[in-house]
Amino acid sequence: MSAQRIECDLLAESGVAHGFFTRQGGVSTGVYASLNGGRGSRDAPEAVSQNLALMADALGVRPENFLVPYLTHSPDCMIVDAPFGADRPRCDALVTTTRGLALGVTGADCGILLFSDASAGVIGAAHAGWKGAFTGVLETTLQRMEEAGASRPAIRVVLGPTIARDSYEVGAEFRDRFLAQNARNARFFGLSRNAGHFMFDLPAYIGAKLAAEGVGEFRNLALDTYADEERFYSYRRSVHRGEPDYGRLVAAIALA
Repeated sequence: MSAQRIECDLLAESGVAHGFFTRQGGVSTGVYASLNGGRGSRDAPEAVSQNLALMADALGVRPENFLVPYLTHSPDCMIVDAPFGADRPRCDALVTTTRGLALGVTGADCGILLFSDASAGVIGAAHAGWKGAFTGVLETTLQRMEEAGASRPAIRVVLGPTIARDSYEVGAEFRDRFLAQNARNARFFGLSRNAGHFMFDLPAYIGAKLAAEGVGEFRNLALDTYADEERFYSYRRSVHRGEPDYGRLVAAIALA
């Protein structure tokens, strides 16, 4: 059994262990097959724990040092320097300078991002669905990285498997919320074939926010969770099919 992951040269070149883990290479079954990393799912807890241990092994850390917070779709980010055990903090991003710790976030359509300033030895991971991105989780993560010693122009960011614009239909009230924040957000919405609906480009919205924040380099892997069932879980796909639950993908990073 081997946890399957996608790596990005932008992070590999900075000397960090990382992975955007697919749904392949784990022990879960049914709708969770097979590398489900979601403790919040209704999958067997022992299967999720074994899957996370496989991911930890792939990154070269102990299972207890593989840290995944309790996600709440918030702008909150926490700096960590030690394992937090079963009492997971409620936040949507983590930052560390501590070697031997791996930081992870889960997703199943939401943006899952990994951050690295290799020269400063600061890494981060963030979960950015529309709500987290809208309310500031990307900005907060960058602020926490700077507090830990990172330099914003040196920070590299990679966006992993995320629902793409062609798969993300939203209503007019959703679009109106973004336009009320900034009229220029209209560029992230295209017309849908269904009247009164729009196609939202979450990856582009995330990328634009990071560019505005002055990060050194950003890479979008351009992998659509909804369209690629073989490799990725998708919340929206599960809803459209009337499935009872769905698995969660994991993105994780560790200082080598």
